[in-house]
Amino acid sequence: MQENCSGVILRTMKQKAVALSKQYPFVVITGPRQSGKTTLAKDAFPDYRKVSLEDLDNRAFAESDPRGFISTYPDKTIIDEVQRVPSLLSYLQTHSDDVGGDGMYILTGPQNLQLMEAVDQSLAGRVGLLHLLPFSRQEMKDGGIFPESTDAKLLNGCYPRLYDKGISPTDYYPNYINTYVERDVRNIKDITDLGKFTRFLKLCAARTGQLLNKSSLANDCGISVPTVDSWLSILESSYIIFLLKPDHKNYSKRLVKTPKLYFYDTGLAASLLEIKTETQMNTHYLRGNLFENMVVADFIKNDFNKGIIEPSVSFWRDSAGNEVDLIYRDSDKEDAFEIKSAETFNESFLDGLKYWSKYSGAKPSQLHVVYGGTTPMARSEASVEVFR
Repeated sequence: MQENCSGVILRTMKQKAVALSKQYPFVVITGPRQSGKTTLAKDAFPDYRKVSLEDLDNRAFAESDPRGFISTYPDKTIIDEVQRVPSLLSYLQTHSDDVGGDGMYILTGPQNLQLMEAVDQSLAGRVGLLHLLPFSRQEMKDGGIFPESTDAKLLNGCYPRLYDKGISPTDYYPNYINTYVERDVRNIKDITDLGKFTRFLKLCAARTGQLLNKSSLANDCGISVPTVDSWLSILESSYIIFLLKPDHKNYSKRLVKTPKLYFYDTGLAASLLEIKTETQMNTHYLRGNLFENMVVADFIKNDFNKGIIEPSVSFWRDSAGNEVDLIYRDSDKEDAFEIKSAETFNESFLDGLKYWSKYSGAKPSQLHVVYGGTTPMARSEASVEVFR
């Protein structure tokens, strides 16, 4: 198990966080609740003091006497839950400009929308920004905690606390959802009917890996389409879901222009779908969608871990239904991925890739199948890879 000296599983983002602290006075680490932001900050900056604005006394100090707060914590400080006192950032900005140092403050917060509004207003040009998601596949493999079976991977998800404390996913995720809805959603926006919002969350989970149909969501939840837009924005800003955009290159074909809906964590989606066991997962009608979700989300995690704020991921689908699940761009190179949960490889897995390559001119080295089996294959048409 790859750990640091304090027993914490190493996060890939640690190296990037340290590098940014040598270039900017502020490093902001944001992401979903319990993704490990504070743990990462303490691990990457062990000689920094830590103060949490979740603590009511600290929060009152920062709100009522920001200059006194900064005098107490003038440098090399991790400020956790910084979104609790957004007004503090203006004072921190003035202080950092006066001092002129780098790596002065590491700021963490769970809610991107609130935090980024304050950051954009006060710290523009002075901040290195990082998005930390739950564990990536590589982090879990290096830490020796990646489940063996595909069903366990999908059911457990990747939130660190679940593995650190040995919590069952059937206990962890319902509590996580309740905390998110009852606490975080109220802080983001005043939603009066939290029960309807929870239903909306479950309806989104039932559409994992599918083209987004806002009218269908509105009808099934009993809300308006503008409310769907608003609630999707909340889920995106708090790192519950993401919308995968369709590729814009049409190669003289009519393309689908609707994004696909995914969750950042399959364990959370599985809980919303009321999947409680690996046996249920194995036969669930959305198992393939969840597997696709897990693979796509891992690409985003890997880019975030490198400090890439806008991952270069999309999907390709034309009006006739020909589709490639994932297009990933790295510099000028494009790679296409077909994602299948089946444990046995089938020649039909290559159909979408071959179709796309005819128009894109992609070489076989750019074509990949990721499937749920155990045997990678170096085929002439495409590489066949496993998610293990």
